[in-house]
Amino acid sequence: MLKYTATRVARLFVIVVGALTIMFLLQRLSGDPVTLILPDLSNERQAIELRAELGLDRPVYVQYGLFIGNALTGDFGKSYIQGQPVLDVVLQRLPATLKLAAFAVVLAAVGGTILGAVGALWRGRLADRLLVAGSLLGQSVPTFWLGIMFILFFAVRLRWFPASGDDTWRHIILPGVTLASFSLARTTRIARASMIEALTQDYIRTARAKGAGEFRVVAYHALKNASISVVTVTAFMFSTLIGGAIVTEVVFAWPGVGRLIVDSVLQRDFPVVQGAVFVTALIVATTYMLLDVVYRLIDPRIGST
Repeated sequence: MLKYTATRVARLFVIVVGALTIMFLLQRLSGDPVTLILPDLSNERQAIELRAELGLDRPVYVQYGLFIGNALTGDFGKSYIQGQPVLDVVLQRLPATLKLAAFAVVLAAVGGTILGAVGALWRGRLADRLLVAGSLLGQSVPTFWLGIMFILFFAVRLRWFPASGDDTWRHIILPGVTLASFSLARTTRIARASMIEALTQDYIRTARAKGAGEFRVVAYHALKNASISVVTVTAFMFSTLIGGAIVTEVVFAWPGVGRLIVDSVLQRDFPVVQGAVFVTALIVATTYMLLDVVYRLIDPRIGST
C-alpha cells in the first residue's frame, strides 16, 4: 500500500509540473508583458529596465529553471499588474470557485439521482423519454451558450436572478445551474441505468415478496444500491468542475480563479496565471490521487497487477 501511494504521489508531481511547464511555454508565445505594464509614452530604456527587474531579459531556460524551483516552494513572485504576492491574489479568489463548484456538485448529484430514479421507475413512458432526451441535450449544449440564454431569459427578461456578482444566494443560481448542466445530465443517465439494473435484482423481488411497500423497496433497497455509482461519479465531478469553471465564471463575471486566469492571460500577467494554474492543477490531481488511494483501500486488487 505504501508503494502504491508513493507511486500516486509521484504521478501527482509529474502532472503538476507538466501543467506548469506547458503554461510557461504558452505564455512566452503570447507576447511581452512589459508593453502592457508601461504607459504608452514610456521609452525603450524604461522597458529594458523593467524587463531586467522582472527577469524577462534572461534566457527562457533560465527563467523556467528559476520558476520551477520557486514554484516548488510556493513562491510565484508578485503580480505584474497588482503588485501583490501571487498566492495571495489566487487564494483570495479560490473560495468563490470552491463555492460555485460545490453548489454545482450538490445540484448535479442530488438532482441527477432523483431524475434518474424517476426515469427508471417510469421506464418507456413519456416522462422517461423526455428525461433521456434532456440528458442527451444537456451533454451537448455548450456551456457558454447556455449561460448567455439563462442571462437573457431569467436575468434580463424575467428579472428573477442577477446576471453577475456573488453578493447574495441569488447570484449563485444561474452560474451554478449552468456549471452543473453537463454533470447533471451525465449523472441522470448513470443513475437511471444503475436504478434499472437494481430493480431487476433478486433482493428487490425478495423484498416485495415479504410484503415491503413499494416506496420502501425503491427508496431503501434499490436507490441505496444504485447510488454507489453516483457517489463515485460525484467524487470525480468536483475536480472536473473546479477545472472547468473558467467559461462559467467569465460569462457571469463570477470573481473566481477561472476569471482571474482569463483576465491575467489578457494582461500577460505571467506569475498570476502560473500560480492559478498551479493551485487548480494541484486540487484536481490531489483529488484523483486520494480517490485512487481510497479505491485501493476498499479493494486491494486495484493496481496490484
